[in-house]
Amino acid sequence: MEKTKVVKGGDWDRVMEIAIALAAPTRIDILRLLGQNSMSVKEIAFQLNIPVSTASANIKMLEKADLVRCSFQPGKHGSIKLVSLKHEEVDLKLISDIAEQHFNSYKVNMPIGNFFAFDIQPGCGLASEDGFIGQDDVIWSFYGVDRVRAQLIWFYSGFLEYRFPLDFEFEKLLSVQFSLELCSEAPGYRNEFPSDITFWINDTEVCGWTSPGDFGGSRGAFTPEWWPINSTQYGVLKKISVTDSGCYLDDALVSDFTLSKLKVGKEPFISFKVGVKPTAHNVGGINIFGEKFGNYAQNIVMNVEYGRK
Repeated sequence: MEKTKVVKGGDWDRVMEIAIALAAPTRIDILRLLGQNSMSVKEIAFQLNIPVSTASANIKMLEKADLVRCSFQPGKHGSIKLVSLKHEEVDLKLISDIAEQHFNSYKVNMPIGNFFAFDIQPGCGLASEDGFIGQDDVIWSFYGVDRVRAQLIWFYSGFLEYRFPLDFEFEKLLSVQFSLELCSEAPGYRNEFPSDITFWINDTEVCGWTSPGDFGGSRGAFTPEWWPINSTQYGVLKKISVTDSGCYLDDALVSDFTLSKLKVGKEPFISFKVGVKPTAHNVGGINIFGEKFGNYAQNIVMNVEYGRK
């Protein structure tokens, strides 16, 4: 008999199996009997005054939950099924290993106009919740001081880089996630207009997404009334996450790029770039939405999960 069975936090399927196995008085009585010594199925049925078939069905549930062990021994009329306890104790840990690491999170909601660097190609432009910023299709608008007020940014190809501050101490990173609303960029709008959008973290390309179109036809939930109805209205909210197990796009594993490759901590920031490579198969531009444009009331959000020191 093993001393203790430990079920780790987060293994909820195993917790459920054990909970179901312990949820019937008959199965508790069987465990109580087996605490004295191993017994055959017939002996258990006799002691509890229940049919052998009932005893057998309950034993199967206990065996599925890994609480009892069954073996067969020769008998006068065939083999005898012996049942014994597999564990003296069961330790159900309802707190996951991550929680035990003093899990914490750090969140930054970065205004889309607060980019650190850029390298883009026209057509391009910026708009605030009140009106256009600078002039359409001229690069100098992206150098202007009013760019920090941007709620919608668009360009044909290239990238914007954002630097998110790291003003906390951590023992171990658990995940780094970025989320933002974006879509392709077509003249006016075209709901079917693919564009291959790429994401970089700390100057390393981590994944990409093909936007199916530049969406319009109905006003975005937060798009201001002054913005022309025949122009881009909203995008798609995308999440890019990197953990110890790989890189995820909207919770789907897309590559084996892990946290260790990000080298977070060498600089007091995490760099996040988004753009369209000039060499992409579908160069269809990009629109990036702030919290006062599109369908989602957020800017570019970084969320870091970590174990505290």
